[in-house]
Amino acid sequence: MEYTLIEVQKQLTDLIAQKRSFVVTSLSGDMLDTSKLLESAIEAQGLRCRVYTRNRIAAAGASILVGAGALSFAGIAAHNLLTLNPDYEIGRDIVNNKIYVDYKK
Repeated sequence: MEYTLIEVQKQLTDLIAQKRSFVVTSLSGDMLDTSKLLESAIEAQGLRCRVYTRNRIAAAGASILVGAGALSFAGIAAHNLLTLNPDYEIGRDIVNNKIYVDYKK
């Protein structure tokens, strides 16, 4: 389900307690602050989360020919190991100005 940032702020605790997946839209430049807010709210309920940028792997793959892609893949792999088996994934979609919050368990 899609919510604006204002709607999510009003319902965030309940959405997480109910283990719901949702999308935050209409961020108007608040992507990092919003992802930090979501991460804090999830962790406050004793759950684990992974924050990532959507489509980052595709961008890294496209740059593999210049060497930077290999470093990107290594960074992505290390990040995934550090946040193994999260309850939630928070995916920042910079292109479409949305944040996807997906319950994984």
